[in-house]
Amino acid sequence: MLPWRASTGGISVALRVTPRGGRDDIEGIETLSDGRSVLKMRVRAMADGGEANRAVIELLARALGVPKAKLRLVSGATSRLKQVAIDGDPAELGRSLRTLTQARHSKT
Repeated sequence: MLPWRASTGGISVALRVTPRGGRDDIEGIETLSDGRSVLKMRVRAMADGGEANRAVIELLARALGVPKAKLRLVSGATSRLKQVAIDGDPAELGRSLRTLTQARHSKT
């Protein structure tokens, strides 16, 4: 099960974020205890004043090669579990996410 869903205007991605994680990194797909899949990320920023959320948006935008303005936090502003919407071609974004997570998976 993939942690993203396509919509008409883009894609929605479920994330599990570790703030103050020592580095900015996308670690791949993780399955939670309830069976949901999430894209596991860590950022150096603290979860204070939205710093970690901004770092998540910047990291994800950079990794996918899309402008930060195309991403928005839909839910989870104060939680480790977040939902981010990305505007754009859903098929292209899905391919980019698959490539990104497969590259991460092959490193481990």
